[in-house]
Amino acid sequence: MGGVPATVPREGSVPRIQSAKKQLRKSKAAAARNKAQRSELRSAVKKVRAAGSKAEAEKALVAANSLLDRAGRKNLVHRRNAARMKSRLAAAVAARK
Repeated sequence: MGGVPATVPREGSVPRIQSAKKQLRKSKAAAARNKAQRSELRSAVKKVRAAGSKAEAEKALVAANSLLDRAGRKNLVHRRNAARMKSRLAAAVAARK
């Protein structure tokens, strides 16, 4: 009943069954892909917040919105979480002078 998903083996264990070996390869690849995409997403959000001028922020917001939409579609983040981030970023950009 532990909190570890069934696809992740215990530490130190090696899958013996062929399908389990393949599943481990797939999960490692997916984890690496998700980590890279999540990192790119966070960087884009930081660029919007750290932008010097309103024009720069608006430009960065367009890129961040695109990444947030994709992340929501691909379940990288929950779609409502992505929508909330977009809304908050847009409000922050609009509040700039």
